[in-house]
Amino acid sequence: MIKRIILILLILAALASGAFAQKERRVLIQTRLEPLIEKTMRENQIPGFAIGIVENGKVIYAKGFGVAKLGDGKPVTSKSLFHMASVTKPFVAAAIMQLVERGKINLDARVTEYLPYFRLKDERFAAITVRQMLGHTSGMPDVEDEGYHWDKPEYDDGALERYVRSLTNLSLISAPGEKFQYSNIAFEVLGDVIAKVSGESFESYVRRNILKPLGMKHSTLLIRQANRKLLTTPHVQGESGVTVSKVFPYNRAHAPSSTLYSNIDDMNRWAMTNLNRGELNGRRILKASSYDLLWKPQADVETGRKAGLGWFLSQRNGHQLLTHLGVDVGFNSLIVLAPDNSISIVAMSNFSPNENHYVRDIVFAAIDLMLSEKR
Repeated sequence: MIKRIILILLILAALASGAFAQKERRVLIQTRLEPLIEKTMRENQIPGFAIGIVENGKVIYAKGFGVAKLGDGKPVTSKSLFHMASVTKPFVAAAIMQLVERGKINLDARVTEYLPYFRLKDERFAAITVRQMLGHTSGMPDVEDEGYHWDKPEYDDGALERYVRSLTNLSLISAPGEKFQYSNIAFEVLGDVIAKVSGESFESYVRRNILKPLGMKHSTLLIRQANRKLLTTPHVQGESGVTVSKVFPYNRAHAPSSTLYSNIDDMNRWAMTNLNRGELNGRRILKASSYDLLWKPQADVETGRKAGLGWFLSQRNGHQLLTHLGVDVGFNSLIVLAPDNSISIVAMSNFSPNENHYVRDIVFAAIDLMLSEKR
């Protein structure tokens, strides 16, 4: 009886200690990180920004700053939706790994096994594997900015397959498997692989197998399904200052590389799922062992940075980090996981000035702040 009482007291003490530590973290964020965010927004004329921080399976901070659209006045909150751009790619990787677990995809199979109509004018295309596309080692070129056709969006179910079929005049930049070469085109092809293997559209598969099970209730890959009351507006740098973008970045032909619309609340759930190696609140979307593949280095990107499968791997002050950046017309986003420390930071903004890394700077200031408290 006495031992049981002591155990209960120890558990209660640990819980109290954890709650006190999280409260301290929030105060630290409010006193040190928030002033940096506000200063950065003023100096860069950033319309809207949102950030979320998770530690040890708990959301310890989720807040929006600024406005959803200049001249509108609607404030950004943790529920405001942003175009996540390339932060969509880890979702593609998760979907591929689900189908690998179900025996429907082999990472080392040639892509043409799943898409017989996929072809380039460069004959080496036939050797490209699923793993190479996921790890950006396929030799595939990237999309030119005008190639997204954001000003001529396609909304029909056939857009993605049409895009894949349109690649016949492209050549590879390098031999498959030879080196790292970032390619949005490769991820469009992977999205079509997911569609054909699963028998449903890429967007439908991700919604049913990832977004819905994880309770990411406001997130979508289809712009017409996004809650218009929550959706933020893209802004760009004009000649006279920051202005609303003339185009909204959406086209179903580029859904797998770019068109996730999400918010801080939902992305915190995604971050926690990955920190938990595929599980959230009793719902498992991936086996824990699949992360050994997703987070395994595939190629050197630059000094100290490597490509995994749908993620980028690096070290910061001795801590392992998994990251993915997203930059598109009028939007900027970044997710950072520190799995060994059970910490994640996700941030998003409705402004994408040229050659400005303000989202990255804020996120890494946040991760440095959180990791410094772990020492």
